[in-house]
Amino acid sequence: MSSASTTTTTDQARGLDVRYRTIDLVTIATLAVAFGVIFWGWGKAYEPLSALALFSYPPSSAVLAGPWLAAGVIGGLIVRKPGAAFATEFLAAAVSTVVIGGTQWGWTVFASGFFQGLGAELIFLLVFYRKFGVVVAMASGALAGIIEAFYEWTQFAKGWGWDYKLAHLGFLTASGIVVAGLGSWLLVKALAEAGVLDAFEPGREAAEATDRE
Repeated sequence: MSSASTTTTTDQARGLDVRYRTIDLVTIATLAVAFGVIFWGWGKAYEPLSALALFSYPPSSAVLAGPWLAAGVIGGLIVRKPGAAFATEFLAAAVSTVVIGGTQWGWTVFASGFFQGLGAELIFLLVFYRKFGVVVAMASGALAGIIEAFYEWTQFAKGWGWDYKLAHLGFLTASGIVVAGLGSWLLVKALAEAGVLDAFEPGREAAEATDRE
């Protein structure tokens, strides 16, 4: 039997485990706190960055949104259970708003966390929490960005025409694909190969890949 067949059989045998272990919950909470700090810090850096001449075309500043979309993708890639992506993103938004002291966007950050987490979660749901490759990660980041863009149109871009709105959607989606999607996948892969995620599927997969070499 080929190694690819063995991996497929192993994945099928494992099936979908919806039970949360203590380490799953602790990991989601830890990621939420870490990304809450990152969200808060990135919020502080956003205004001076978005004011640069590079972003003189208003919708283009949406390309900076990627870091805010990453928590859900990373949570989903590591924990791999229903609700993990949504919980990580939403709790990170809550931490950045309540625990640290908030951002210039106030309580709307909660709504952003909800919609971003929902977008990330839906992709993992669509593949029944069975595929966690780079394409799924990029799709998760993309949908988080798309749903967030729709929300932002109702809050921060009410006066924009459709040309601006569609450009904003494109920039935000691209940032979701590259930063939150590809970036998160590469980070989780690196952590797994370093042995940090041995208690999770990414770590076990990295160990199996090493054994086959």
